[in-house]
Amino acid sequence: MAFFVFNSASKMVSSPLVILGFILICVTLHCNSLAEAKANPRPNIVLILTDDLDVSIGGMHLPTILVISSVMKFVASPLCCPSRASILTGKYPHNHHVVNNTLEGNCSSTAWQKTQEPETFSAFLQKHGTYQTFFAGKYLNEYGSKKAGGVEHVPLGWDHWFALESNSKYYNYTLSVNGRAQRHGQNYSEDYLTDVLDKHWLIRQAKTPMTNSSVEFLDNAYRKRWRTLLSVDDLVEKVVRKLEVSGELSNTYIIFTSDNGYHTGQFSLPMDKRQLYEFDIRVPLLVRGPYIKPNQTSPLLIANVDLGPTILDIAGYNVNETQMDGMSFLPIMTGKGNSSTWRSDVLVEYEGEGSNISDPACPLLGPGVSECFPDCVCEDSYNNTYACVRTVSQAANLQYCEFDDNEVFVEVYNLTADPFQLSNIAKSIDQEVLEKMNHRLMMLQSCSGRSCRTPGVYDSQFRFDPQLMFSSLVPHRNKRRQMLK
Repeated sequence: MAFFVFNSASKMVSSPLVILGFILICVTLHCNSLAEAKANPRPNIVLILTDDLDVSIGGMHLPTILVISSVMKFVASPLCCPSRASILTGKYPHNHHVVNNTLEGNCSSTAWQKTQEPETFSAFLQKHGTYQTFFAGKYLNEYGSKKAGGVEHVPLGWDHWFALESNSKYYNYTLSVNGRAQRHGQNYSEDYLTDVLDKHWLIRQAKTPMTNSSVEFLDNAYRKRWRTLLSVDDLVEKVVRKLEVSGELSNTYIIFTSDNGYHTGQFSLPMDKRQLYEFDIRVPLLVRGPYIKPNQTSPLLIANVDLGPTILDIAGYNVNETQMDGMSFLPIMTGKGNSSTWRSDVLVEYEGEGSNISDPACPLLGPGVSECFPDCVCEDSYNNTYACVRTVSQAANLQYCEFDDNEVFVEVYNLTADPFQLSNIAKSIDQEVLEKMNHRLMMLQSCSGRSCRTPGVYDSQFRFDPQLMFSSLVPHRNKRRQMLK
């Protein structure tokens, strides 16, 4: 989890709230006096980002944020590092070039530090000198690697930095406290960090029914996830109460969301993320703040690439001054925007990972797969590389996906008629719709900045060019791989 705080008060907290695998980001208006702060009443911003919290586990129900508005939010990639990079930069993965959770996949690599960290919303705010910034929790999975500067590296844009080295841990972890290592043990009070289908072959290889041992394992994991969510709820309550006592609550935007979803047994897959289905790409998004009416839910389509633009909009900056792909949803939340002009689709991208050698525990599977559980059910593979257009409009609720494999396998789902995505309708849907969705996918995979905000297939302004039909995903993937070399 991670905690981002952007605050308009003249003082910053002197020590971090200790939080599990989540980010707390705070931004505070940079003022030399209370009088100056009152004369520049820009709002505080608190972004609370959980790790692997899907909608189905109950992520939309946080009683401690008493006045909230919720919206439908999807992630640009169902994996931690690419998704978090999209949140920080406001860009789709094909533009920030983070493809997985490894240094080789550009996760917190030196290339990321040089090319993308200067483009984050925190760097933008700090550059303009109007906000103080605070970060605590999980940053990117490979943060702190010795090959990328170690914990001494503090990314651009952060005045106060309390970041977890490497991936999520409950105990025995190391924090980077403004670039200095701080090691923690396993004392709870001091160290706990958060208080049959027509499917792609990777899904078909899952064993149905699941073994009793797998079911028992997943039941236990599900219970543990609920327990950690209770700790998250406790932390959110402390943040809200602290703001209330300090008199800053009415001038603070609080945003609660997650980096990606998670599955625990769906389609007989054991436990992971990475898949194109709703349980892995749809996450909670709850917001409260000035001029946002309580107890409202918006059906409009929000993506994690929209968080950066929205934070900059709250801070008074124009997203068009950046290279971000997303849009600010602040006007939608405050009732000042025109919902009829809002986007109707978003891009979801993932590049599969596999091992060059066979798993000794599962020799019959051969090389090319990864994340294999004891029952030899694998969660990922090299050709689990896909891109999707997720469409939500009055006319359609569709998902169109293409795999970068030998089959160029296609999956299409009508989420209105089939909310659990049981029936792939790629072979029965109207051919013209398929062609238009393929065309739109190619457009989004090559978009950048404003061109990512163009009308979708079900918008009246959509323009269809038959010459782009059924282009291969491979050129886009090869281009990305070349950029990482």
